[in-house]
Amino acid sequence: MPSRYRALFRGQEAVLKTHRGSDLGALRLARELATALQAPLFAGSVTRLLIDLNRSLHHVNLYSAITRTCPENDRRRLAANYYLPYRNAVENWITRRDRRGRTVLHLSVHSFTPVLDGQVRHADIGFLYDPGRALERTLCGAWRRALCRAAPELTLRLNYPYRGTADGFTAYLRHRLPSSAYLGIEIEINQTHVRSGWKRLRQVLRTTLKETLRGMLPSPA
Repeated sequence: MPSRYRALFRGQEAVLKTHRGSDLGALRLARELATALQAPLFAGSVTRLLIDLNRSLHHVNLYSAITRTCPENDRRRLAANYYLPYRNAVENWITRRDRRGRTVLHLSVHSFTPVLDGQVRHADIGFLYDPGRALERTLCGAWRRALCRAAPELTLRLNYPYRGTADGFTAYLRHRLPSSAYLGIEIEINQTHVRSGWKRLRQVLRTTLKETLRGMLPSPA
């Protein structure tokens, strides 16, 4: 939370530590996956209660209930300082490789609360993708099978707890890039595992993803 915005959240500090403030464990897993694959890491630097970097600019939940009522100039400043630099950096990196004829895997790492609005989420890991894009469908299926072999105790679900085609950064990029050049995959980890058995799960995810990519993309970007 940048210091200039702390006053907005006075009395709301506790919510910043919940799933509403950030995706618990996601950054650590993303860093380790990037290192394992020798890939660049792009990460947001502010809580999504300021501005949600995974939402489109027109989305109703781009700003939280706390920042939605800020003056328009303040909201534009949030977009200019945090949203656009992150989104543009990712899109520009991918676009440069598309121009070179490279196939790019964009893996977006998230975690989800095990209970939302009183409803239990029945999954350990979810893979979000567009079923209409063959490479995305194939990769998620192959990674799921590799995880089943490595950790059969896990419940693995496709397009759960959200739809892979719902509003998000990967969905936006699919509209701008051909399916032959861009794979936009989101992985969702149940936050129960971040609190218990987290080290082993991260290792299994790294190992199985590398195994999957070796079989699918001999030279991943």
